[in-house]
Amino acid sequence: MHENEAFVRTALELEADGLTGLGVAAAAAAIRNGDISSESYTAALLQRARTHSDLNAFITIDETAALAAARNADKARAAGSNASLLGVPLAVKDSYLTKGLRTTLGVRNLEGFVPEEDAVVVGAIKDAGGVVFGKNNLVEMSYGLTGNNEPYGQVKNPHERNHVTGGSSSGGGASVAARIVPAALGGDTVGSIRVPASLCGVVGFKPTTGRWPGNGVAPISHTLDTTGVLARNVEDCALIDQIVTKAEATGRSDRSDLKGVRLAYAPRQYLDLVDPEIEVHFNETVRRLRETGAEIVAIDLGEDFSSITERATWNIFFHETMEAISGFLHHNRVPTSFDAIYDGLKPGLREAWGNVVLPSGPGYSRETYEAALSLDRPEIQRRFSEAFTRSGAVALLFPTTPCTAPLIEHQSRFSIADQEVSDLVLAKNTIAASAAGLPGISIPTGLSRNGLPIGLEIDGAHGRDRSLLELARLVEAAVGALPSPV
Repeated sequence: MHENEAFVRTALELEADGLTGLGVAAAAAAIRNGDISSESYTAALLQRARTHSDLNAFITIDETAALAAARNADKARAAGSNASLLGVPLAVKDSYLTKGLRTTLGVRNLEGFVPEEDAVVVGAIKDAGGVVFGKNNLVEMSYGLTGNNEPYGQVKNPHERNHVTGGSSSGGGASVAARIVPAALGGDTVGSIRVPASLCGVVGFKPTTGRWPGNGVAPISHTLDTTGVLARNVEDCALIDQIVTKAEATGRSDRSDLKGVRLAYAPRQYLDLVDPEIEVHFNETVRRLRETGAEIVAIDLGEDFSSITERATWNIFFHETMEAISGFLHHNRVPTSFDAIYDGLKPGLREAWGNVVLPSGPGYSRETYEAALSLDRPEIQRRFSEAFTRSGAVALLFPTTPCTAPLIEHQSRFSIADQEVSDLVLAKNTIAASAAGLPGISIPTGLSRNGLPIGLEIDGAHGRDRSLLELARLVEAAVGALPSPV
């Protein structure tokens, strides 16, 4: 190769690397200012998607459509548009309907389905000038926590490709961490945004349940489901939240520390089963936050809190699945049925549905579901509310997941603190916020000895999403950011 040709290639690679390192807000500002074009940015991200296709983060990318949308954004910018997301590509979990772009819900019998309408959240992103980059891989019907999809393949962790990403928004976590996209729309029922955010080392925001619209997104549970977002920083999550909810824009606070902010942690409930390295890292994070002025107090949510939470969450989750999916398919004219989806599930998942999702299953109980809704869930909400009131804390801190990402080959059964557990343990700490409907955000706080990300979850009071995001920005500044794994 000629010396000049080598120099030009290196320069182009450096330019592309700089582009893919941009977050949502930074990319939007650069496009609005004319520093970069949406087309060049989108092309750089598409090249990165090709380079890291082994991650299996996407089920569908229509490169032609993405580039056409980017060129249209550049034309709109030239005509004077200053839309808040103008020309910025975002990935979308393949449980969201996307007009003109294949939507599989992660199952084989929808591999040719192309919706005629967008999910409401996708429409909001497009209205703000955003570009749909592609559809992220996910666990079939969003029913799993590791990223294992039989028809479309296992999603791999960009930090260590022989480890899981978490799920069900598995492709979202991988594609944001690998800098293929600056952000990805996900869904969270028991931890499906926060778990992959933690295991992949990105930020994952679950809004207060009901704050974001879920229309056009394949559901699991109308009580627990919420749409949300994975991004590389808190600022980008706050921007997407503002766009989706049409909230009034607010300037960033001048505050730069946590002086006088009271936070809580509940060791009895959230540190009872964690990897020793996770606990050490969490305690170190608490120490660092105290150094920035935060007052951090220990609380106790009750000896039976964990058992009530698990009982309520899983009974609601399993009982509502069949009705939720059937209604979604019918309302959105999706060309399949619940029975057809059930028949095509991978054996282990099909067996689980037969046991706890189908009304004929031995683990299905209308009585326990009604008790979970009328007794357990209100009790969980009461305890959170009482804890915030008594302690004076504005948020609760804990490790998002009790361990780092398990090995793919051991994803169903592995050990934490010498105790054998199933993959459901990955949601052990996230399910309480889901049951109570609280907003929660996971931010990366460092890497384990073997180079895997560790996440910190911050849960806020019901409906206090904007305050939670501002708090998370301050915590993020205190703990620092993770470097890109690839």
